[in-house]
Amino acid sequence: QAPLVESGGGLVQPGGSLRLSCKASGLSLSEYGLAWFRQAPGKEREAVACIAWIGENRDYADSVKGRFTIRRDDEENTFSLEMNNLYPADTAMYYCAAARTLSAAAICTLQTYSTWGQGTQVTVSS
Repeated sequence: QAPLVESGGGLVQPGGSLRLSCKASGLSLSEYGLAWFRQAPGKEREAVACIAWIGENRDYADSVKGRFTIRRDDEENTFSLEMNNLYPADTAMYYCAAARTLSAAAICTLQTYSTWGQGTQVTVSS
């Protein structure tokens, strides 16, 4: 089984909401910094939101600040991305990722992450 599995993607109208979840197997997320990335067709993979290994530090892409929220639940070994007021520009494949950052900083650098989910599609369209 893949170490990270996303769920919750789908088709939503502009202005709508979705909640993505990432479930871990075979690793304890309490030891990892966590992040969500997305990749639209023809574009590079970009960081959307990240949360530190320890503490509550978070960081977001400017394009999603105030609309998206990343949360972690180490007891359930999951983390999530709450997405509100979605735009068509948010349409992409969304990936969850984990890394042993050992840092209290929220790190959103693509190269930091070596453990990835398979992706879940989010489509925002009327």
